[in-house]
This record gives sequence, structure tokens and C-alpha cells, in this order.
Amino acid sequence: MLDFIKIDRLIYSALEEDMPFSDITTEFTVSEGSISKARLVAKQDGVIAGMPVFKRVFELLNPEINIEIYIGDGSEARKGDVIARLKGPTREILIGERTGLNILQRLSGIATAAANYVRLVEGFNVKIADTRKTTPGLRYLEKYAVRMGGGSNHRFSLSDGVMIKDNHIVAAGGIKNAVAAVRGNIPHTVKIEVETENLDMVREALDAQADIIMLDNMSNEMMAAAVDMIGGRALTEASGDMDEDRIRSVAATGVDIISVGRLTHSVKAMDISLKFYEQ
Repeated sequence: MLDFIKIDRLIYSALEEDMPFSDITTEFTVSEGSISKARLVAKQDGVIAGMPVFKRVFELLNPEINIEIYIGDGSEARKGDVIARLKGPTREILIGERTGLNILQRLSGIATAAANYVRLVEGFNVKIADTRKTTPGLRYLEKYAVRMGGGSNHRFSLSDGVMIKDNHIVAAGGIKNAVAAVRGNIPHTVKIEVETENLDMVREALDAQADIIMLDNMSNEMMAAAVDMIGGRALTEASGDMDEDRIRSVAATGVDIISVGRLTHSVKAMDISLKFYEQ
């Protein structure tokens, strides 16, 4: 369920960025009281995410804009499909068009990428997860889009869970020290994940009783050996340059989770257009 308190703040910020004073083009080309109809059309195949946010943009601008949605979040759209229709005051439709599309196109691009990764690992008992490599200010929505594509969320913030990474390990004087220091200061409900780069570090993380062991930038052979060594005593997460060409072979190593930063940090937006029509 989406939190529209968060979403409304985001939308207002985006609208203010796009229209700090007024839309000077629309103001002088469109008469007050003008009513228009528009179609939202998929220009390519993809998984839709962000329709409630798209709709909310126009609700905030003018509640008289009616939006009828035909393809909702988590559903596939084919090139040429009409995703939704809009009818209402022309000025506000034009004012909200780019903000609504920017959000919808990006989120749908993320959902489409997530769905493709999930499809590539079918048959393996593994989750495709995102990372914190998100667009500043958009993390909440981008992680929502990953779920709409069938993926899973990693931690949302630094406060959600412990992840002891390479620099933490150096600063603390080793994995054992880092895990012990954290465990003495967090609730028992919080899991501890340790990033490892070789089998010696995996062994140390096991000895420290980490809940999750990240296998970072390892070869497939080393990951398979690490999974065998861990033997179910901790969850295993593969990370590091997880592209589409490699993802299935990584899943075959037996890891529980594969985290994919490119789901959010470099995804291509889905091509969607909004076009007025007369009828």
C-alpha cells in the first residue's frame, strides 16, 4: 500500500521544480474553461508501475480531471496499448503532463527491468533484490517499482538493518570485532549482514554468526564454494556487476539472494506518451 503523505510531498516538489511561477506557454495558448481528452499510450512493451502516483499528480492539480485506468501496476502493457484515458481542464492536464510521465516512465522502466531479471532466474530458489543505489528523493517509489516487477527489496535505509561493509571492517579491526560491537548495541530483531570478498572472510563471518553473508564481486566458482561452506547457517547474497548475461549462472551457485544495483541506478525509462484527441 502506497503512503500518499510521502508521495504528495514528492509530487509538490516535482511540480514546483517544473513550474516555479507558472506555465507561461499554457497560460497564453489555452483558454480558461477549455476541456480536453487524452490517451496514455505504451510506446514499447513493459511492466507498468506508478499509475496511482500518475493519477495523484492530476488530482492535486485539479480534482475535476477524470482518469480511467485500463492497465494497472504490476501488469504488462504491449506497444500500442492504451494504459489510461484522461478528461478534464486542459490547462492542468498540460501542467501535470511531464511530472506525471517522468514518474510513470521511470517506475515502469524499473518494474520492467525487475521482471526481466526475475524471468531470467526462473527455476531457481533465489530472490532478485534492489540496493540503495537509487535516485535521491525517489527511493520509496523506486523500490515500490521493483516489487511491481516481482523483485524484492533490500534495506530501505541505513536504519533498517546492519550491513558491515569493507570500510566498516577496516575501521573496526576485522569482521569479528565489527559484528561483536554491533550485536551488543542493536535489538535482537535486527539482522546482521557482512560483506565478504574471499573464502577466508566468509569463514570469519560464519564464526561471528552473521545472519546474512554477502558474496561480493566473487567468481561463480568461489560463490559456489562459499555457499557450500556456509551450508545454510546463514543466508547468502550475491552482489557485484550482476548483469543479465551472468544472472542465471549466479543463481545456479545456490545463493539465496542476488542484489542488482542496476535495477535503479541505470535503468532505462519505459517509453510512454500522453496524446490529446478529439471525439
